[in-house]
Amino acid sequence: MEQRTDVVVVGAGLAGLACAAQVQRGGLETRLLEASDEIGGRVRTEVVDGHLCDVGFQLLNPAYPAVRELVDTDALDLQPFAAGVRVRRGETDVTLGDPRREHRLLPATLRSGMLEPREIAALTRWAAPILLGQKRIVSGQDVSLEESLDAAGVAGPLRRQVLEPFLAGVLADDTGTTSAAYARLLIRWFLLGTPALPARGMRELPAQLATHLLQPAETGVRVNDISRGTSGVTVHTSSGSISARAVVIATDVHDAADLGAAHGAAPMGGLTTWWFSTPTPMPQDRLLVVDGDRGPVVNTAVVSAAAPTYAPAGRHLVQVTTLSGAGLSDASARAEAARLWHADVSDWDLLVRHDVTRALPRSRPPLDITAPVHLGDGLFVCGDHRDTPSIQGALASGRRTARAVNRALDAQSATAWPG
Repeated sequence: MEQRTDVVVVGAGLAGLACAAQVQRGGLETRLLEASDEIGGRVRTEVVDGHLCDVGFQLLNPAYPAVRELVDTDALDLQPFAAGVRVRRGETDVTLGDPRREHRLLPATLRSGMLEPREIAALTRWAAPILLGQKRIVSGQDVSLEESLDAAGVAGPLRRQVLEPFLAGVLADDTGTTSAAYARLLIRWFLLGTPALPARGMRELPAQLATHLLQPAETGVRVNDISRGTSGVTVHTSSGSISARAVVIATDVHDAADLGAAHGAAPMGGLTTWWFSTPTPMPQDRLLVVDGDRGPVVNTAVVSAAAPTYAPAGRHLVQVTTLSGAGLSDASARAEAARLWHADVSDWDLLVRHDVTRALPRSRPPLDITAPVHLGDGLFVCGDHRDTPSIQGALASGRRTARAVNRALDAQSATAWPG
């Protein structure tokens, strides 16, 4: 017998969790289906020998507007990284820090030799829209990141050895074709907040969102197909068919395309992360390390320095991340770590390697953070591919889609998000 409900949400990642909770609170019977055996989508944590290894190096920025609205960050017990980076240049390292938040790093920043007045002035011109706020950033003319930096005259070591390698790791993309508006939004959020890790791993973010559900997610249920008719939408799953007034596809853009909720398979960037454990003392400055020499590693960090809960006593947890396709073997990743940390890595134990080939959708100009979410005939879509490719984008898109569903089905007004 065919099952019936008001709304089916397909995918229990961040967007799906945010959407389903809000639709349920609008008074609609809502079922949240997840193909895998746990919620969270791309935000998960694997525990290996007492170490918390997030599936792909991830950070939570408490300055994201949607995080401020939907997440109790105090309950996550966030452990922040330092507001700065260490840059490997040849055989030496230099340190750059935000003087507003990291006073201790100011002398090293001034000694770095990277603060060329001409490039500082050019970078200030490029960053000017950031000071005018998010609305001004997204409403202006948008071009690629590379074009925008060229136009502003940013052409020195701050661009080539710091900004570009840093953003490559954040965007999962080193082509320079990212939307400049999105890059400016990211920098704005980094200036407003310090990225951090929950004490019990990034898995705690979806776990907290799930507490707002009035009906829990159903895991292990794969959606094979969706058909639309005059009486509604039918979701064909691995455990039977469900008839609904509306269906929300809350998957990544590739899976959304397979289910008819996106046009074509938009490009996505991938990341590969190696997690190493070592008893050897490691720097405790909580800085992210980027390779100014533009090697294959986009970033590396002693994660346990910022988040001591990520490693058992007497061990240090180090992540090493490259873009997908960099072609590094486990041995090569270890060798890169030795170079970047100036360390003997012979006692480093490889805990796990994560190949996240679909880490983030690539944001191309012009940036559109209000991409349509109602596709007609009861079909809706949400995810970071409908907003910005980030935790912020996933949460914001999920909530925006929930409002659209509630309006379309003439549901009662959604109650305020709790707490």
